[in-house]
Amino acid sequence: MALRVRGYALVLGDEVDTDTIIPSTYLHITSPERLAEGVFAKAPELRRRLDGLPRPVVIVAGRGFGYGSSREHAVIALRAAGVAAVVAESFHRIFYRNALNNGLLAVEAPPGLRERIRDGDPLELDPVEGVLRAPAGVFRVARLPGYVLRLLEAGGLRGELERLARGLGPG
Repeated sequence: MALRVRGYALVLGDEVDTDTIIPSTYLHITSPERLAEGVFAKAPELRRRLDGLPRPVVIVAGRGFGYGSSREHAVIALRAAGVAAVVAESFHRIFYRNALNNGLLAVEAPPGLRERIRDGDPLELDPVEGVLRAPAGVFRVARLPGYVLRLLEAGGLRGELERLARGLGPG
């Protein structure tokens, strides 16, 4: 499985909500590229930090990432803005499901991980091994089950459904 992600850290706090990720004023937009312009529009300091990083970006956050509305726009916008993965202590269920359905790697991490990571740190995330490598060390993160890895490899639910429709069977 080729889901290993190498990227640069953007460290966020607890309870990052979907309205902070993409404000509701952008919800009429369907183009991912245009949605990317609205990422962190209500949090200009976060946007400045995101814009200052090379791509891809790995968000490292605390508890309750993605609470709020069930909008898929948050995941689509993050991916279009160059975010390859989110590593957080916990996710709100609807964001987590939207992430998997839309091909965004979302992995739970142990408490205290984000205190060991700095903005811009080069990271390597391996969801098969359940490991995050960073300048501060090697950290255990949740290993994703095989069916979730297959879903992500297909690019999300749409890719997996297209694969099934072609008669190729599950990834």
